[in-house]
Amino acid sequence: MSVVVCSLKWDRAEAGAQKIAYDSDGYHLVRFPYDANGESYDPWKMHDPANGGTAKSKYPDARSGLIWPSHDGWGVLSAMVFWESDLQTLEYRARFVRDPLNMTAKKYDSTGTTDSALTPGGQYRTYLWQFFVKKGMPLGLKVTARGLGDTRRTPALTLAEFKLAIHTDVEEP
Repeated sequence: MSVVVCSLKWDRAEAGAQKIAYDSDGYHLVRFPYDANGESYDPWKMHDPANGGTAKSKYPDARSGLIWPSHDGWGVLSAMVFWESDLQTLEYRARFVRDPLNMTAKKYDSTGTTDSALTPGGQYRTYLWQFFVKKGMPLGLKVTARGLGDTRRTPALTLAEFKLAIHTDVEEP
């Protein structure tokens, strides 16, 4: 069985701070640099700045938060998100989204939403979700932090990774 992989990494120490800006859905689309740094790996050009527009995307614009699957297949999405400690934030959420910028006919479709409560110290989370992916249907990782009364909080992200492994040879009976 063939597997194609895209692995993105953003690290505040390497790429600078990432401004958290909540979209109309109350989530922030995590952005990733286009240059290969640290553990980033993209031989299939699923995170190419030319994907999804007439002009090249430039980090940290919204399109820099997308992975464009290079193949149809069974997608295994995973993510890791580190937040700075913020005692006013009570809940952290993440979700994987098909077409988070509404660039295709299918439009925004979230899945695999996970939430967790505040723990002492920094907030370190990993996420995993699986579903069929389609070439031409972009994927994104969205996060949010919430305080008392569903108030959106803006604690700083310190590290984020977003990975897609596509099993391209799914057997059928």
